[in-house]
Amino acid sequence: MLNEFKTFIARGNVLDLAVGVIIGAAFGTITKSLTDDVIMPVIGAVFGGFDFTSYFVRLGPVPAAYAGSLTDYAALKAAGVPLFGYGAFLTVVINFIILAFIVFLLVRSVNRMLARMEKEKVEGTAPPAADPADIVLLREIRDELKNRAPL
Repeated sequence: MLNEFKTFIARGNVLDLAVGVIIGAAFGTITKSLTDDVIMPVIGAVFGGFDFTSYFVRLGPVPAAYAGSLTDYAALKAAGVPLFGYGAFLTVVINFIILAFIVFLLVRSVNRMLARMEKEKVEGTAPPAADPADIVLLREIRDELKNRAPL
């Protein structure tokens, strides 16, 4: 079983997948930061608030022991208050759209590159141009001289 596992891990597909997952996780972090730190503050400023994730609707009562702000989404959520956090959800949706668009651009670029490489490969396999008649004649003379027995 251990040898089968080693064979499985040694395949290129598994290693490629592992690299893809690691890079994808790092890229997801970058995209999340882009969304949370760059895009959403601009959208929040347009809609009148600087923290877009603070848009929510309370669906239940606030516990009597809660002493925090009633506009702090994270604190209310941590206190167990049922919330409809449409701002946080919208942030995640925008994050997904950005990530999906970037992946689309990457796949599109790779597909174009592969198509270009295939086209160059097809063009590169074209038959060579025919040799001029004088070159053919010189080769025939050379071959004939090689075939003659020495005197």
